[in-house]
Amino acid sequence: MVKYTGINHLAMATRDMDTTIRFWRDLLGMRLVAGLGRPGFRHYFFEISEHDMIAFFEWPDVDKAPEKDHGAPVKGPFVFDHVSFEVESEEDLWKLIDRLEAADIWVSEVINHGFIHSIYSFDPNNIPIEFSAPVPHVNIRKYPKMKDKRPSAVAREGPEPQPGHWPEVTKPTPNEERMVYPGEGMILTEAGDVAR
Repeated sequence: MVKYTGINHLAMATRDMDTTIRFWRDLLGMRLVAGLGRPGFRHYFFEISEHDMIAFFEWPDVDKAPEKDHGAPVKGPFVFDHVSFEVESEEDLWKLIDRLEAADIWVSEVINHGFIHSIYSFDPNNIPIEFSAPVPHVNIRKYPKMKDKRPSAVAREGPEPQPGHWPEVTKPTPNEERMVYPGEGMILTEAGDVAR
């Protein structure tokens, strides 16, 4: 099985990278760790943790998403509801509340979800964001819980990946056929830029 280590990056869109930088770097405190760009194209990355980032494409013709409450059902084509960033403790939630309120940005009260305490807000692009602090002694990753009163048959199979539902790999790609092609980020590895 594949060993996942986190979210390398979530890719979002903005029409105003400077406002996005001010919010994510300067207000929330996420370091701006990489920036790619040329006329008509920008792609910037902010560090959430040592394993996770959030990135933004700057597209001049993109419009803000209509503001939608976190978790409120919608109809029609839809992909993304909100993203939750984990913070170390509930004290961090109160620090974020104070920073967001001082910046005159709406932020919810603290909500107790049993396994996390959360606050909700929106970034300048109307991206719905949540900040969640784990509740001590409640670990649903270590001790999964299914509290759906009518879970589907597939959900009742349990938390672990179930074999036999997808074809097995019978012909892995041979080493000599494994190719890695250059992409936009190659510019970040130019001589003198690579950490040694």
